[in-house]
Amino acid sequence: MRYLAGLLVAAAALFAQPPAGGQQAPRRAGNSFLISRSVPDPAAVQRGQKSFVAACGFCHGSNANGGEGGPDLIRSVLALDDEGGDQIGPVILKGRPDKGMPAFPMTDAQIKDIAAFLRARQQAAIDRGSYVIQNIVTGDAKRGEAYFNGAGKCNTCHSPAGDLAGVAKKYDAVALQSRFLYPQTRMFPGRGGNAAPRKNPTLVTVTLASGQKFSGTLESLDDFNVALREPSGDYRSFWRDANMKVEVRDPLAAHEELLQKYTDADMHDILAYLVTLK
Repeated sequence: MRYLAGLLVAAAALFAQPPAGGQQAPRRAGNSFLISRSVPDPAAVQRGQKSFVAACGFCHGSNANGGEGGPDLIRSVLALDDEGGDQIGPVILKGRPDKGMPAFPMTDAQIKDIAAFLRARQQAAIDRGSYVIQNIVTGDAKRGEAYFNGAGKCNTCHSPAGDLAGVAKKYDAVALQSRFLYPQTRMFPGRGGNAAPRKNPTLVTVTLASGQKFSGTLESLDDFNVALREPSGDYRSFWRDANMKVEVRDPLAAHEELLQKYTDADMHDILAYLVTLK
């Protein structure tokens, strides 16, 4: 046992040593590492963007997302590992003739500016918290109202003078869009997990082969099991079989069905109509 422990310690020490020749292990550009790195100088980013668009934009796209034959540099491992041009510099100066990329005679300052621009683009792509949602109300309110009262059959459950009265005062456009597309996360495993209970939960009635019935709020449902919670609070779970009848009553089923039918135009038009309900 002591001999085995000694081997493990020796192996750990061996793998912990730096590569031969004193070379450093390659940097790992994880998300948290990229965001935590210093934010590039805005002036350098602006200069780098101009140089990049002029020399590299045709192939890699004006925002470095990829273009005519050039890869996406925001996701490029080489670009992600770059520090001040140390990785992209040699590629810029020497090119990659085998891949159709010519060499560009740039100065060190220009390369550092391009590196700053790429770093800013990478950090913006990773930091989701900084994303600014643009105006999403681009549809036609009249068409949205027609869909609401017509093909969508929304008016069979909702009314602009009833439950939707003043809804646009309660929620902004982004929240409204989310609420009518995904009214509330279900509590099914794999489809919401530990989501908060819905105001209008899905109800279920299980009828056994004996004729005995159990009704309550649906807790989970799959091909093998069904579980419910009775009004008394009791939890019941059943193995499903061919002789069992399961009746599910989901008040939000219509929303899920519509999600499979909406066109982009339908969604935009409905939102444009909902934001008028103030």
